[in-house]
Amino acid sequence: MTDLPDLRIELDGRPAAAEELFAPLMSNYGHFTAMQVRGRAVRGLDLHLARLDAATRELFGADLDGSRVRELIRQALADTEDASVRVNVFRPAPGAAPSVLVSVRPPTTMPTTPQALRTVPYLRPVAHIKHTGGFAQGYFRDQVQRAGFDEALLTGPDGTVSEGAITNVAFTDGGTVVWPDAPMLDGISMLLLRQALDKAGLPWRRASVRTADLASYGGAFLTNSQGIAPISRVDELDFPADVLLVDEVVRIFQTIPADAL
Repeated sequence: MTDLPDLRIELDGRPAAAEELFAPLMSNYGHFTAMQVRGRAVRGLDLHLARLDAATRELFGADLDGSRVRELIRQALADTEDASVRVNVFRPAPGAAPSVLVSVRPPTTMPTTPQALRTVPYLRPVAHIKHTGGFAQGYFRDQVQRAGFDEALLTGPDGTVSEGAITNVAFTDGGTVVWPDAPMLDGISMLLLRQALDKAGLPWRRASVRTADLASYGGAFLTNSQGIAPISRVDELDFPADVLLVDEVVRIFQTIPADAL
């Protein structure tokens, strides 16, 4: 296995020249997916590829062949086993066919310690697409972390909870997992966990969740491509970190298998 540099970038299957990065750097019109590779395998690979294809059709009116993307990822990895991989899709020039940029960095893992969230007044536009140009998400996440929190919890004007800045969030109501029913990105880890909960016979549902009602939930957790972690606090409201259902959900998540690239 070769040593993984801090960053490796390939554009449409070849090393990207500096001038070729001008378009994606200067334009926010595009989309991406992010994944963690372990042993050259990815959880939910088919879901990542389907996400990329659907967003490419919606934004650019073109299909994106999943087998091609898979090969581009494999090529960018070379013989690296573990990595963080991000696949960006953008149009290099007006009217041009979409290009695929694959970046490879060292692997990352979500902290397993309970996470503290602070609510912020923001809902992502076109939330169902993992689009580029997330200035507000970065701004609010930086602000809450400066205040001693781990993640921002995005909320609407009426207190409706949607998602974290870079995570999905869920709450526990008795023996049921509750995902907010609001504009949000269907994260790959969230989709995989729902499937795993169904298989394990643990109920889940989508429902309106408001900040005023958070005290009625017994526990909470968040997910993204880096993993899963319990939530210990939202603003000044404490959630018990050792809720049995949350512990069981974390255990189930860890059993989700990965797909070979």
